[in-house]
Amino acid sequence: MAAAGAAQLSHGKYFGDANIDLGVQTSQDARFYAMSSKLPEPFSNKGEPLVVQFSVKHEQNLDCGGGYIKVLPASLDQKNFNGDSLYYIMFGPDICGSKKVHVIFNYKGENKLIKETIQPKSDVDTHVYTLVVNPDQTYKVLIDNAEVKSGNLEEHWDFLPPKKIKDPAASKPADWDDNPKIDDPTDVKPDDWDNEPEFIDDPDAVKPEDWDDELDGEWEPAKIRNPNYKGEWRPRRIDNPNYKGQWVHPLIDNPDYQPDPNLAVYDNIGAVGFDLWQVKSGSIFDNIIITDNLDEAKAFYEETTGKTITKEIDRRKTAQEAEAKRLAEEEKKREDEAKAAADEDEDEEEAEEGKDEL
Repeated sequence: MAAAGAAQLSHGKYFGDANIDLGVQTSQDARFYAMSSKLPEPFSNKGEPLVVQFSVKHEQNLDCGGGYIKVLPASLDQKNFNGDSLYYIMFGPDICGSKKVHVIFNYKGENKLIKETIQPKSDVDTHVYTLVVNPDQTYKVLIDNAEVKSGNLEEHWDFLPPKKIKDPAASKPADWDDNPKIDDPTDVKPDDWDNEPEFIDDPDAVKPEDWDDELDGEWEPAKIRNPNYKGEWRPRRIDNPNYKGQWVHPLIDNPDYQPDPNLAVYDNIGAVGFDLWQVKSGSIFDNIIITDNLDEAKAFYEETTGKTITKEIDRRKTAQEAEAKRLAEEEKKREDEAKAAADEDEDEEEAEEGKDEL
């Protein structure tokens, strides 16, 4: 296993405010990172909304690595926190291969992945990810204070067996005809259908003048596809008068299904952490808030990233434009120097030619 990576405090190359944007940054390439913090006191989200929010900036233009937070039990052993440590929720972007936002809940000892696809932001700017889990078993995911996905926990995760299953006692009747088209029984293949072969001698082929039958064998013209060949005959298709439609297996109530009012309910939430692998380091994590009020989380966004993001992006664009201008000037300088050198060589050649003529 690769050595653990070291983290450092940084606001990154481009920032809106040096203090507000100061976060924890991964600093070594190809490393695992394990960072955690205990909450002031453990709590339960039973009967209350749970809101998890944090910001992440992949200013290194991350091509493979995690950017997700874990909501952890109060019993977490921080010194030995790693990928095998129990977590309640894993939430946030994963930029590696297929880019996606993870929303994973631990349910009865199993980690349940969301079945929906949520695309993360994969640029180099700061983005804020928010997860809301409501006591009515609905959820929302927001990115930069804008909702990108919502729905029902039971529908978007496989917490429980399905409510309905195929009736094991039912089967498609033997006489059920589900073919919408059939061959026309009155259609008959024409007598002359097979008169033409698929390939014929090329009428434009000419025996070469130097062809020697004794040495080269008997000459045969090249073959070409016969334009009159009709192919394999098939009877025309007609509507099936006995067609009954596609048979649908009837469903019945699943006897193994039992609703659970405590999906994504945890009684001992007591820590948060980042357990990550990053090929290219440089991600900055900041502005973590765990609350029971989405309005509070949105207000926190406005006080932090929302206040500084415009200036951060402006500084990045200004720096990128300056760098592009510098590179263009360097390229022009190289082209001018190459042209000058070529002109000098041409002048020298002309001078030498003048001497030879004298």
